[in-house]
Amino acid sequence: MKSSLEDRLWGVVLAGGIGSRFWPASTPRRPKQLLRLASDKPLIRDTIDRIEPLIPTERLRILTGDALAGPIDTTLDDFTPENFFIEPRAAGTGPVLAWAATQISRIDPDAVMVSLPADHVIGPPTVFREQILETARLADRHERLFTLGAVPTRPETGYGYIRPGSPLQDDTGVIGATEVDRFVEKPDAETATEYVDRGYLWNTGIFVWRVHDLLAEVMRHTPEIAALIPLLEAGRTTEFFVRVPTISVDEGVFERSDRVAVAPARFQWDDVGAWDAIFRTHELDGVGNARVGDAHAVETRNSVLYADDGPVVAFGVDGLVIVRTADITFVMDRSRSSDLKTLLQALPERLRSLGQELEPPSSLGPDPDPVR
Repeated sequence: MKSSLEDRLWGVVLAGGIGSRFWPASTPRRPKQLLRLASDKPLIRDTIDRIEPLIPTERLRILTGDALAGPIDTTLDDFTPENFFIEPRAAGTGPVLAWAATQISRIDPDAVMVSLPADHVIGPPTVFREQILETARLADRHERLFTLGAVPTRPETGYGYIRPGSPLQDDTGVIGATEVDRFVEKPDAETATEYVDRGYLWNTGIFVWRVHDLLAEVMRHTPEIAALIPLLEAGRTTEFFVRVPTISVDEGVFERSDRVAVAPARFQWDDVGAWDAIFRTHELDGVGNARVGDAHAVETRNSVLYADDGPVVAFGVDGLVIVRTADITFVMDRSRSSDLKTLLQALPERLRSLGQELEPPSSLGPDPDPVR
């Protein structure tokens, strides 16, 4: 007999990458998910605190790379080595989530798995947990891969979109989710406006599925990964990651499967993708400034002041992003927030690499069966 759904819920938190659009605050030494970009806690701590009332620590796994395991381990000091899956090589979310599902299924073949990025801002948390549990029930009952799609509040060009299809029903009627008609990449401004008008949803990257349903869809639709699953089953994790191609779960599974469904999110969602997002995640002063840390604004409007190491003072400016770290002071017109990679490509290496030293290896123990 199956355990109750609540006892079969597992959570995996995707915590790879450094968030280059938050340079110079975000570096390999302290990546985006370790920054306090939404509250007085790092984003990854916010993520864990949001889901832990529903999924206890012993059924949570942090998926990250070796270089980030140390800093994350320090931040989540209540976690143990068993909570970490450390990926030997960055191979994208397709192989990583297939690997995580394989690992979890060994412990609980009936597990329902919730996949969460580590660097999102979501609220209210009670509504989020309620919908995660509802979606887990749908995944358990309908044997589909579910994603949660945020209802757009603006024509955003930095997000992928989902075109909802036909409503899903069962013997109780419409279940509050639809088939996925199409996943679409980040659009230009005109296309984004059209998507919002036509009822598309933002692709949040939050997924819910039974572990054996994900693995079944990988075997049906993703030969790039499926051919190597026997390596995982034989415990040859490193060889799997050496040989598997880099592919996202969206491209490798979701865009190929006919068993994907989307539920419109009832919670507020932001992926905090660039400095401009600080205006949406922090309370503004009376003239539109977002101030983080020891930041002071005089005759200054509509600006981000981010004081990471020492005070920041702005006087008589409008529409700037000003960031102070231990290594560098950075000033940018806020309208260029989403274009930060252009700057990084133009800088000399000695400036790009400021603050880029990696932490020493983590003490998580020998190969706790990797992931990202």
